[in-house]
Amino acid sequence: MESKHILIIEDDVSFSNLLETFLTKKGFQVHIAGSFEQAKKELLQHKVDLVISDMRLPDSEDLEIIPFVKNESKAKIVMMTSYAEINLAVNAIKLGAIDYLEKPIQPTVLLSVIEKALNTKITAAAPKKETNTKAAETSLPSKFIKGTSPASKKLHEYIELVAPTPMSVLIIGESGTGKENIAKTIHDLSIRANEAFVPVDCGAIPKEIASSEFFGHVKGSFTGALSDKKGHFSTANGGTLFLDEIGNLSYELQVQLLRAIQERKIRPIGSQTELNVDIRIIAATNSNLSKEAENGNFREDLLHRLNEFSIQVPSLRDRHEDLSLFANSFIEKSNTELGKSCIGLDDKVLQAFKKYNWPGNLRELQNVIKRSVLLSTNNQPIQIDTLPEHIKTANSPTESLPPLQNSENETVLIERALKLTNGNKAKAAKLLQIDRKTLYNKLKRYNINLN
Repeated sequence: MESKHILIIEDDVSFSNLLETFLTKKGFQVHIAGSFEQAKKELLQHKVDLVISDMRLPDSEDLEIIPFVKNESKAKIVMMTSYAEINLAVNAIKLGAIDYLEKPIQPTVLLSVIEKALNTKITAAAPKKETNTKAAETSLPSKFIKGTSPASKKLHEYIELVAPTPMSVLIIGESGTGKENIAKTIHDLSIRANEAFVPVDCGAIPKEIASSEFFGHVKGSFTGALSDKKGHFSTANGGTLFLDEIGNLSYELQVQLLRAIQERKIRPIGSQTELNVDIRIIAATNSNLSKEAENGNFREDLLHRLNEFSIQVPSLRDRHEDLSLFANSFIEKSNTELGKSCIGLDDKVLQAFKKYNWPGNLRELQNVIKRSVLLSTNNQPIQIDTLPEHIKTANSPTESLPPLQNSENETVLIERALKLTNGNKAKAAKLLQIDRKTLYNKLKRYNINLN
């Protein structure tokens, strides 16, 4: 049967690339457009069977794409939205869309909508090498704390979509944001879930023994090699190798790592035999590896190998809506560890948490909660007097915001800027390093209500 053609219209490049990879593996011919104008060209160049479009495009009015598709092609159209706006979704259906998808998009829901739209049955292609008989269900495990803020929803969306693929993933985020937990969740949702997950702290390996740690050695290959040793690559064979703080690796080891990833072969120190390895690589960093590559401190070719898909982990200060959720989860965990029975947070504690900037992110919150649980009375909420002094006395952060760089962070940063400036758009625009007209356009595009 001839492959069906799907056009993805989405200005978030990372997200559209991920959808392309996912749907290509399902046997579709996928085309990408990042704007209304690009979509017009793709529809003229290709016989498209189905259009999947974001409801808001940077160069058109909301839903303007629908009548164009209906008039210019025979393709059916499904809309995507991050905003859970029923009225907009209803209007999309009235204009001729056959369905809509609410972000974060569940892969099973996406495939179900496509099957219905194209009246076809989608059969998953078999992987080149199956490492277990059954792929993991594509849903976040219960131990993963699933936040409800826009930043958290975007994170969950990316995890759920990239997990079933074989793509290498680079997780970028500040210290304490839970990068290893995210890597383990990706592993648990992948076809390698029943195989080994091997975490490696690249900053904790002495340079002198790094090659042995990664690739192993044979007995007698150097002084102190009293027996054969399996390296991390061999231990992770069939599963996932998680390289935490990848930017700390020496340049020499980066060269060796690049070869191992490219060739999928390793040679233990002192051995004349190369070993084949089948692993998925997930790496994490809290530094800007692109800048490190520009400065000659990190190999650009290795960065490209590691960064088939990147996930930007939001800081805790970008997820204030989730503070109560995270805190209650840590309270439950601390109650179990300490034999206590604290019940939630006092309102004053939650307010203090929201004023604090959380430089240590989730790790710092977990430590603060554990300390407070120890100091608290059983069967009572955590009280303000159990908090460290610097959190009790914290004022609302007067921070400088990073520039708007992509659609992933725009909504979060705009809302934070407006909150910090009490809704003053001129000050918010200055804080965001954009002019007022640009801010007005983005407020309209993302339907951010100031009331």
